[in-house]
Amino acid sequence: MAFGQDASEAFAKVAPYRDGAVYVSYYSGSSEWERHPNGDEVVMVLGGTTTIVLLTNTKEERFFLAGHELIVIPMGVWHRFEGSDRLKVMTITPQPTEHSLETPAT
Repeated sequence: MAFGQDASEAFAKVAPYRDGAVYVSYYSGSSEWERHPNGDEVVMVLGGTTTIVLLTNTKEERFFLAGHELIVIPMGVWHRFEGSDRLKVMTITPQPTEHSLETPAT
């Protein structure tokens, strides 16, 4: 995922924010599914490109993002990053975060 690094080296916590934190990361590749049951997540692309996949009512919706574009992922919606290319991203992520390697049932 992260140019030959493990995932922990691709993400850095910048500051606490409410019940979560502001993170920045830099990597290429795709991520596992995740969701945040206690709040919306803000994702802003600082550089590179990615596709955000949202899973709603068993349908995958794809949103291509490039530098200086953002998306707000609604509370409780499963999502993942797909085909990220040299992605530099900042997220405001509420906790907890639930993860799934397989496509979740909605």
